[in-house]
Amino acid sequence: MSLKYYLGVIVSTPLLPIMFFQGKKIRATVPNLPEAKNPKGYIKKESDKTLKIICIGESTIAGVGVDFHKNGFPGALANEIATSNNISVLWNVYAKSGYTAKMVRKKLVPIIEESNADAIIIGLGGNDAFTLNSPEVWMFQINQLIKKLKRKYPKTTIYFTNMPPIKEFPAFTKTIKFVIGNLVEIFGKRLHRRVSRKRDVYYNSEIITLENWQNKYNIQGDVSIFFSDGVHPSKLTYQTWGKDMANFMMSTESFKTWMQKK
Repeated sequence: MSLKYYLGVIVSTPLLPIMFFQGKKIRATVPNLPEAKNPKGYIKKESDKTLKIICIGESTIAGVGVDFHKNGFPGALANEIATSNNISVLWNVYAKSGYTAKMVRKKLVPIIEESNADAIIIGLGGNDAFTLNSPEVWMFQINQLIKKLKRKYPKTTIYFTNMPPIKEFPAFTKTIKFVIGNLVEIFGKRLHRRVSRKRDVYYNSEIITLENWQNKYNIQGDVSIFFSDGVHPSKLTYQTWGKDMANFMMSTESFKTWMQKK
């Protein structure tokens, strides 16, 4: 049980009618951007090693905000890994805007074509928070997702991306940032505790703040440069996030072991 969550429920319940109308206004003003095209990619290097990656998740993994996946998160992630290690990277994306962890498990995992993979990257959390799922429901669905993936790919390492930085979204009101942003951070803490007890399952627990990214990668400009529509990432954000996540993956024991074996 999450005390912070239930205290948040008590505080947030009177705000729900306000959030409902604010949410309707946001949906009316934020553009309905399409998902990225060309969900498959291959980066060829001279090395004989090829890392096979599957990316699954919600709108950010689906590339809402950019034209092609090679310009989004999967492309940036694959490019950073390939360049840093001089290995080829083969990647494919199975993601859908609006999907929760339960929907990904039931609708996307069964249609994954690959018979094997070296790494599965999962980007979830935003839609489960928007639907106000409790931390218990969130973790139940995440556990079911991990079990289903491990049955299908018993030797594959699973990596969860950072939780979406809801508190940074310029299109959201202070009320929505408070309620949804706090819930997403609770999801992240629960996920971190759970995967720390699992073998070959990792979660990038660093809370994304745009100020930290600007300092870390020497990015100039205001907050708007990180968003395509006030909610979804811009190309710059996808490139930064993909690079950041790639560095996290490369720091793990599973990745280092894979590099030594191949």
